[in-house]
Amino acid sequence: MRLRGTKAWPAIAALLVLSILADEVRAEDTPPDRYTAAEMMEDLMYGRGTVGGPFTLTDQNGRRHSDHDFRGKLMIVYFGYTFCPDICPADLMAITQALDALGPLADGVQPIFITIDPERDSKVLGDYIKAFHKSFIGLTGSPEEIRNVANAYKAFYAKLPPAADGEYAIDHTGVIYLMGRDGNYLGFMPPQTDAEKLTQILRKFLSK
Repeated sequence: MRLRGTKAWPAIAALLVLSILADEVRAEDTPPDRYTAAEMMEDLMYGRGTVGGPFTLTDQNGRRHSDHDFRGKLMIVYFGYTFCPDICPADLMAITQALDALGPLADGVQPIFITIDPERDSKVLGDYIKAFHKSFIGLTGSPEEIRNVANAYKAFYAKLPPAADGEYAIDHTGVIYLMGRDGNYLGFMPPQTDAEKLTQILRKFLSK
C-alpha cells in the first residue's frame, strides 16, 4: 500500500505546480531543469516512474554515506537548505516532533536532510542540524552530486536571481519522502504536513 499524503494533496500539488511554473521565469537554473519541474510534480502525484535510488554523499561531520548505510530503517528524506526562511525549518520541526512522539520506535527511522545549496550549506550544516531531532543526518556534496540525487527523487529546485546584497533564495517543492527498510520508495507527504499526521504514517509503516 503506497502512501499518498493528505487527502488535500491533489489541490496542494496543483498549486505547487502553478507556483513552480511561475517561478521558472525567474529561476537561474539551466533550461532542462526548468523544463522538468512540472513533470517531476506530476510524476509524484500520479505515481509515474521510479523515485529514489542509490547515492553517496558527505555528512555534516565529513563522513561519506551511501543509501545502503541506512538499510533496516525507514528513511525520511527531505531536500532543503539552511537559509530557507520558513518551510524547511517548519517541516524539519514537524519531523522532529513526530519522532519525539514515537519514543523508542523512532530508533527504526532515519531522518535525512539533503541540502540543495551545498555552496553555502556545507560549512554550517552541522550547526543547523543540531536544532532538530538528534538522529538527523545532514548530507551534502558537489552541485552535480546533489542535482543527480534530487533528480532521482523528482525533487525540483532552482536558484532565484540574487538580491542587491548578493543573497539568494531557492525555489523548491519541499516534499517529504518516505523510503522503506529496503530502500524502496513508499510514498510522499506534502510540505507542511503536521506532526500528528507524520506520526500516524510512521507508526503504520513501522508496524509492518
